[in-house]
Amino acid sequence: MTEVELKKHLDAAEKSPTQIAAAVSGLQDNVLHYKPSPDKWCILEILAHLADMEILYAYRLRQMLADKKPVIAPIDQDDWARNLGYMESSPPESVALYGLNRHHNLRLLRRLKPADLEKSAFHPEYKQDMTVAVIVERMGAHGANHLAQIERLKKEATTKNA
Repeated sequence: MTEVELKKHLDAAEKSPTQIAAAVSGLQDNVLHYKPSPDKWCILEILAHLADMEILYAYRLRQMLADKKPVIAPIDQDDWARNLGYMESSPPESVALYGLNRHHNLRLLRRLKPADLEKSAFHPEYKQDMTVAVIVERMGAHGANHLAQIERLKKEATTKNA
């Protein structure tokens, strides 16, 4: 990953919490809880997911940067949503937790040396090493992907409830 690519990913990652916060500000409960189908997430679940994933990114990055031969613990995001009370989460708390942890992760990432981007951990699901650079790329895109999902859900919920 070049310095230009790194900056692009970090800048995208930095914008995400503010964009997500703006997108969900003032939403009514019926919109926050709207599910297009029983097996799909609502906005409330997406917000809790973003908060939890940022904690996960924080841990995985620190494993890669500090530990010798770390192994990533795989997760099932649907099990997390189901078993960690995502439907009872507080939207403002989830948004705040996402933003604070993202800010803290970015402070760490902006201090890295180019060689640090190649540090890695073994990911059992993929049966290969995953680098810090890959996590940075994912962080840059993760919020934007969910922002688009939130915008679609808002439109659907508004259409269905009109």
